[in-house]
Amino acid sequence: MVGLIPSVFIDDLLTRVDVVDLIDSYLPLKKTGSNYVARCPFHTEKTPSFSVSRSKQFYHCFGCGASGNAIGFLMDFSHLNFVEAVEDLASFVGIDVPREESATRPLHDKQDLASLYTVQQHVAKFYAQQLRDSSNDDLAVQYFKTRGVSGEVARDFLLGYAPDQWHLLADQFEVGLLKKAGLVIAKENGRVYDRFRGRIMFPIRDRRGRVVAFGARVLGDAVPKYLNSPETPVFQKSNEVYGLYELLEKEGRPAQILLVEGYMDVIALAQFGLRNAVATLGTAPSRMHFDLLFRFTTEIVVCFDGDEAGLKAAWRAVEAALPCLKDGRHIRIMLLPEREDPDSLIRSEGVDAFLARLATASSLSDYFFSCLSEDLDMQTLEGRAALMVKAKAHLEILPPGYFREMMVGKLNEQVEHVAVELKPEGTRRRSNTSKEKVTPARTANALLLQNPELAQSQFLNEGVNLSLDSPGLNLLRKVLAVIAEKPELTTGGLLESFRGEPEESQVRALVQMPVLVPEAVLEMEFAGAVRRLVAQVVEADLAQLLKKEQALGLTLDEKKKMLRFLAMK
Repeated sequence: MVGLIPSVFIDDLLTRVDVVDLIDSYLPLKKTGSNYVARCPFHTEKTPSFSVSRSKQFYHCFGCGASGNAIGFLMDFSHLNFVEAVEDLASFVGIDVPREESATRPLHDKQDLASLYTVQQHVAKFYAQQLRDSSNDDLAVQYFKTRGVSGEVARDFLLGYAPDQWHLLADQFEVGLLKKAGLVIAKENGRVYDRFRGRIMFPIRDRRGRVVAFGARVLGDAVPKYLNSPETPVFQKSNEVYGLYELLEKEGRPAQILLVEGYMDVIALAQFGLRNAVATLGTAPSRMHFDLLFRFTTEIVVCFDGDEAGLKAAWRAVEAALPCLKDGRHIRIMLLPEREDPDSLIRSEGVDAFLARLATASSLSDYFFSCLSEDLDMQTLEGRAALMVKAKAHLEILPPGYFREMMVGKLNEQVEHVAVELKPEGTRRRSNTSKEKVTPARTANALLLQNPELAQSQFLNEGVNLSLDSPGLNLLRKVLAVIAEKPELTTGGLLESFRGEPEESQVRALVQMPVLVPEAVLEMEFAGAVRRLVAQVVEADLAQLLKKEQALGLTLDEKKKMLRFLAMK
């Protein structure tokens, strides 16, 4: 069982879904031989290297190494967690996801989460109605009018107003759910009061359009100026950005995303036709934010205020983004004039001037070296040495690739061609199974994982000893046991069976391992690999026993074991 979703349901779901049909609904596939191909959705390429196998129910990109089954595709393509991907996959085939009780039941079950989504959706609509209600003071309406916010933008972003009343929500909705959603605060005497009062409301929606939280801006001089929902079972600040759902509704895969600081920056840019802006939720941009946004675009422009706090925030954003910068991903930095933010600047200068500034935004590489060398005297040996020390620590966390190599090259130029070499530690290396040593253990397990029908091979019942202790045979036995229990599993299903298991990364690598064996001799190759693996284990164990016999002597059991090994040679 994974969470509250029965494992037998996940196995059944994967047998019902054709991964080719699923992926073809997201990007057009073209049949080539027995497989289907397309340009990879996870990196930029000119010729298709993304292959989908109907027989194996598995996809693999020979360019970037992305691979997995139907659940993995939804997790990567739509940036969903495991449960969300299973729910979407079940919806794709028109069935409901069952839940089962557990001895250690999670804090929040599906019904609890659904109730939180529902109540927050109703509250968002309630706040939107309050904005239009003439019985309320018109401060919120006047605020939006002075900002030039149209009815269309207010509707698209579901903007609202929380009247300056203490118990408005508790009179309208179930108090227990309001507490869980962080919309009311409980006093010591058990009574509750509304968290948001006298503020304009910005519903925060996840990528599926569900309201998960709220941001709020005060209309008067009260502090804090901005207030957000606390984290809840359906809301974690590091997993969400404001405006992403609205952006994706207008542009499925935008060429560029602007990352700004405030809710009103997103609204103002949308009002002027720039619908590709999102904002972090009162926190500095994190690596998770950049990984999320790079699911939908290849370029992010960090567009922060031009004050000292904005400069610091921009540098923190650069530091957070560095581990995400695979080849084909780009980040630029657009620093605004002091005392300006995107909201004020686009109103004062207009769209054309704003777009002109956007076009001249600094590349990450220029901004990176400019910031690091700002207080250094690059005419001195000491200054250049200091730059090298500061830059190396950051460049070592860049993913391997052309961009990393070019950044190292630029650092070499800055320090006048001192040879800069980065440590491999801490970097992420692309999996390249083809360069790993091809051993009988790897061959046998790869053949079995990629062709589960080999578990029915007759030679496995002809006296081959698989009970010996070795990493390769231990994995082989475990795969055979899974197939024996679930003989209908495809390669994709086998991969799912090992999700969360200690062998998951090993199985994933073996599933991708190129094994160019004609179908007519698959069983012969598998039998040969297994026999060579067993022979290797016997040879190694026998050598160890002989060595011990010469040095210390053997116990009776060890002597019997050695005789068995000698008989197997």
